[in-house]
Amino acid sequence: MTLLAGFSGKDVIRRLEHEGYRVVRQKGSHARLVHTDFARRKITVPLHKEIGVGLLMQIIKDSGMSVEHFLGSK
Repeated sequence: MTLLAGFSGKDVIRRLEHEGYRVVRQKGSHARLVHTDFARRKITVPLHKEIGVGLLMQIIKDSGMSVEHFLGSK
């Protein structure tokens, strides 16, 4: 799990955008992303300097990706 340490909010957004998510709005320090498929999956990502491992695991789970896929996408 230490491979997931040290990701910032911008890093997470960049990887999610690579998978088809787009930022649709931002309010304060949180960005809302929506997938471009028909299911319109939604994820909220905090724009913190470092996201905790537990929250990052939940974001990855909500996106439908595996941890290996998330770490491999840039």
